[in-house]
Amino acid sequence: MKIVLADAEATLNLGISFGQSLNAGSVILLEGDLGAGKTTLVQGIGKGLGISEPIVSPTFTIINEYTEGRIPLYHLDLYRLESQEVAALNLETYWEGFEVTPGIVAIEWAERMPYQPDSYIIVYLTYGNEGDRQAKITSYNYPISDLLVK
Repeated sequence: MKIVLADAEATLNLGISFGQSLNAGSVILLEGDLGAGKTTLVQGIGKGLGISEPIVSPTFTIINEYTEGRIPLYHLDLYRLESQEVAALNLETYWEGFEVTPGIVAIEWAERMPYQPDSYIIVYLTYGNEGDRQAKITSYNYPISDLLVK
């Protein structure tokens, strides 16, 4: 599924739809160039979950956890990491909910992951021709009908 996002507000609104419709255990892998809107999309997910604290890019902290919403949001940014460093993070603890309360896991720069969960959504954000953005959304073992239901 491809969606044209006219501006940052449209990207935020797509994220809000995700936050309102996705369930605990959902994993969103975010890919795209610097400045393409990955963090803006996650900010929208937070709004859709009812999180009021500011959602900022975890480029230097690697993982930010937000637990005040409908379900927790785990926001990861792998930009500064190599594959072996990513493997050492044991990311599956987030999507399997072993050591944390299950929530939505949003991972920026997901192409750096050496492995993926059994089911996930990839959102690939690119720049369009008119200053807009495009989101290509692909689902792997995740019911696409669960996306954007609201």
